[in-house]
Amino acid sequence: MLMITFPLKFILVLIATFFIGVILTPLVRLLAFKIGAVDYPNSRRINKKPMPSAGGLAVVIAFVISSLVLMPQIVSVTFHGQTYLAYIWPVLVCGLLVAATGLIDDIWELPPRPKMLGIVIAASLIWLLTDFRLDDFKIPFGGPLIHFEPWLSFILTVVWIISITNAMNLIDGLDGLVSGVSIISLMTMGIVSYFFLPNHNLFLTLTIFVLVMAIAGFFPYNYHPAIIYGGDTGALFIGFMIAVLSLQGLKNATAVAVVTPMIILGVPITDTFLAIVRRKLSGQKMSQADKRHLHHRLLSLGLTHRGAVLVIYGISLIFAMISLLLNVSSRLGGILLVLGLLFGVELLAELVGVLGPNRTPLLNVLRFIGNSAYREQVRQDWKKKRDK
Repeated sequence: MLMITFPLKFILVLIATFFIGVILTPLVRLLAFKIGAVDYPNSRRINKKPMPSAGGLAVVIAFVISSLVLMPQIVSVTFHGQTYLAYIWPVLVCGLLVAATGLIDDIWELPPRPKMLGIVIAASLIWLLTDFRLDDFKIPFGGPLIHFEPWLSFILTVVWIISITNAMNLIDGLDGLVSGVSIISLMTMGIVSYFFLPNHNLFLTLTIFVLVMAIAGFFPYNYHPAIIYGGDTGALFIGFMIAVLSLQGLKNATAVAVVTPMIILGVPITDTFLAIVRRKLSGQKMSQADKRHLHHRLLSLGLTHRGAVLVIYGISLIFAMISLLLNVSSRLGGILLVLGLLFGVELLAELVGVLGPNRTPLLNVLRFIGNSAYREQVRQDWKKKRDK
């Protein structure tokens, strides 16, 4: 049984976590200059002057202090036969490994393979040391429950963690983008985990909100105009923690529990998926960077830096609201919500040009349906091709 004075003591922990982040971030900023964790202007970056990176170190330290020192003080006994310290220490160890990988990259710019190796090792340890894993999967909306063999569970768990971790890293292109989107996603995850997950683990909810406040303490310094970047230290750590914590939702054998974390993480997942499709169609390497991510396209359409960030925050909130509605909808309502969401995502991607120039299949279909002149032009083009 969980013995906890809630919510007053927990609220005090959240406030303390926030102020730890607020106090640490300026100190980390000074440290970043000292150790050479600095982003210098180049063709890929939008900053016009050297910017201290590795600001995510403040998030990591604030989260670790709260998890190891403050949280055990308010969670006095156990939940499901496990103390909070036993619950969180393996996650912290693996998260610190990922953060260390990101910090090394912020200082020396690691090649992709060593950076990926650090994430793979941490993801593998999560599967070995915790119950944060994909042991089974319920096909959404009436499908069967599939149980995975241990080897397949291991592969799927590692792939999920790697995918979400790198997805958060890929969207890290504007001031406050990762921190803001992650706060929205984690807040939604916390609400879902407390109110909607069957047999919810209260430790999960508490951990999620502690992480939110650790990020919130860093956020004022990172929002545009930023005075420090989170760097790979922050993006990889935050992405890794979101991936691991979301596995508690994926492992529950209900359709909604399976779909919800995917929708909550809709912005990084969608942007990464579209980047893979775009690079495949263009014949580019998957690791090759480009400037057609959602935030790049919004800037190219004339939005200001802050405007582009706020638009993506808005999109994240839409994903969050849909994920919450999904948990109170009927099966038919859930199917319609998901279909409408997929339609909206594809339409937005084509309107802003995320897929690349002239790749607008949905818009072409809509033009064909609603524009007789366009239909005639398509017919004429088809006849010319046939005659050749």
